Amino acid sequence: MLLRTATRPLAPRAEALRSAARPAVRWGLGHALPRTAIGAAARRGDLHGRLIVASSTTSEVPVDLFDAIRASGPLHRSRYAYVTATLPVVREVLANPDVRAGIDLGTGTGPLGRLGRWAHRTTPMGPLTPPSLLVTEPPDHTRMRKLVTRVFSVRAVQRLRERTEEIADDLLTSLAREAGDRPVDLVEAYCALLPVTVIAEILGVPDSERKTVLDFGTAAAPSLDLGLSWRRFRSVEGALASFEAWLADHVEAKRRDPGEDLLSQMVAARDDDGVALTDRELIATAGLVLAAGFETTVNLLSNGIALLHDHPNQRALLAAEPDRWPTAVEEVLRIDPPVLLTGRTVLRDTEVAGVRMPRGAVVTTLLAGANRDPEVFTDPHRFDVTRENAADHVSFSAGRHFCLGAALARMEGQVGLQRITERFPDLRLAPGPTRRDTRILRGFETLPAYLS
Repeated sequence: MLLRTATRPLAPRAEALRSAARPAVRWGLGHALPRTAIGAAARRGDLHGRLIVASSTTSEVPVDLFDAIRASGPLHRSRYAYVTATLPVVREVLANPDVRAGIDLGTGTGPLGRLGRWAHRTTPMGPLTPPSLLVTEPPDHTRMRKLVTRVFSVRAVQRLRERTEEIADDLLTSLAREAGDRPVDLVEAYCALLPVTVIAEILGVPDSERKTVLDFGTAAAPSLDLGLSWRRFRSVEGALASFEAWLADHVEAKRRDPGEDLLSQMVAARDDDGVALTDRELIATAGLVLAAGFETTVNLLSNGIALLHDHPNQRALLAAEPDRWPTAVEEVLRIDPPVLLTGRTVLRDTEVAGVRMPRGAVVTTLLAGANRDPEVFTDPHRFDVTRENAADHVSFSAGRHFCLGAALARMEGQVGLQRITERFPDLRLAPGPTRRDTRILRGFETLPAYLS
């Protein structure tokens, strides 16, 4: 009796210690360990390791490494993963039912797997945690995607086009009014504000809370990355937890008082059997629309502005033939995509491109490398807004995880790039643009420019 009484107070303390330890273990397995291993591999000359390091330390697209990996065969065997920059093989990997989305050390049967599962019991909901569509597999993925697609259709996106044009024109008018002799940061004043305003309207976010949505999107974006520092990891997890709580309240508000926005329609959507998305699925989907749709579109716009600035002949061609803008956006997506790569894990022993891969193997598909496959694209490193097959890129992934927001991103890219190019034909980039320091998302953090 005395022993039992004496040990009872230890239980809450033990649970508190476990709760405090779980984030450290998540960081160690998901960031510190991969960063150390990849860095060591890079120093030994491993092509995959060199690519990951180069993508976060240089502003240029590492095309030489793409070419070297592709030249080594359809599936390059690096120290820690199979890697491919060959477009048909990328498509084969992404469509393979034996290969699941994401890379997770917490799925194995060994000590690391058990430790990972323990640590992820308290993970904040984010783009790379279930039930996010990015990492959910059939049958749940099929059910969720079917419901969301009913609402997030191409027709629904086209209805947003006129409103997107109005938003772009308003932002550009403000830029023209405020521009002076000093450069304007186009990421802050245009590339970020256009998609976040559109996303906020899709989610039915009141004007008074849109700054909150913008801050959440910016803070949570690195959750798609690997190799984060401990400080940044904790900041990202804190932002995701806060965003999850905000979204839970927002979804409940839409349930009580639905509007005309697409989130209200998702809350009300039912499948053929009358089954709706659960609250967690709604929160995860709304969060994905923001985190994946907002940040990637910021990159599309900033990358496109920089490419058109650096290729004045292509810009002049678009001014003379504006009907080419849809192809121009596809070419921007091809040559400087918003997402560099995506990871997969083999669920069952399988074969890809004639190579046998065991269960648990990691596969990295280099989307940006596949987009420059010389067997698919003539003169692949050349930016050409007249390229007939520009849309054959895989910047929106492929297979069952093809980007749900592709139509929205294309529309925003066309509107956003055409409007700013026509409004400011003499736009000049100022010295000092900076790229993001993330390894997976590719875009500009700052893009200073003179508007005339």
